Amino acid sequence: MIISFEGIDGSGKSTQIELLKDYFKLKSIDAIFLREPGGTELSEQIRTILLDNKNVINPISEILLFEAARADLTEKVIIPEHNLGKIVVLDRFYDSTTAYQGFGRGLDLQIVDSMNKFATNNTIPDLSFYLYISYNVSLDRNINKNYDRMESSGEEFFKNIITGFDQIAINNPKRFHKIDGKLHSTEIHQKIVEIIETKLSVNKNINNLSEKKNG
Repeated sequence: MIISFEGIDGSGKSTQIELLKDYFKLKSIDAIFLREPGGTELSEQIRTILLDNKNVINPISEILLFEAARADLTEKVIIPEHNLGKIVVLDRFYDSTTAYQGFGRGLDLQIVDSMNKFATNNTIPDLSFYLYISYNVSLDRNINKNYDRMESSGEEFFKNIITGFDQIAINNPKRFHKIDGKLHSTEIHQKIVEIIETKLSVNKNINNLSEKKNG
């Protein structure tokens, strides 16, 4: 299973990923946790370039860098670990590119979608959790933070990103789960665990049926 977490900065993704890491450890569930961009030596180097405030990067160069990092991570880590039967948990995946570079930067959504599919070899998360907060809540939560290049892009940019994530949720109702990021972290975690447990149960039943048919 592949699980991704999405949302703007300050939405609580990192907190929920840490809680999920503890939950999987408690349940002895084999999982690997990765971030985007990052997760490989090349992808981490690209991450540094993308987030450095000293760099001026146009939207096309930006999306190409994100997709290069994603392609490397997908080929070297995500697909191999998934094929080994591990749960792969991602702090962002291609939905962020649709929201940030597509809706945020205004790049053609069809081109963005094609680039996402190409970079991931058509890899699709089984579950995606979108932690929704408003732009103002994000500002309040990050009031003392030193913003990186992406975080410094302004109000209109982030409001367009929120619109993008909302549209992705509408377009992908079975995969994309929108959760109020203002809820207490424990309540959000419980909602996430319930959804994951349901998905694992369904997958187990499907595998059992398949084994019976093959037997």
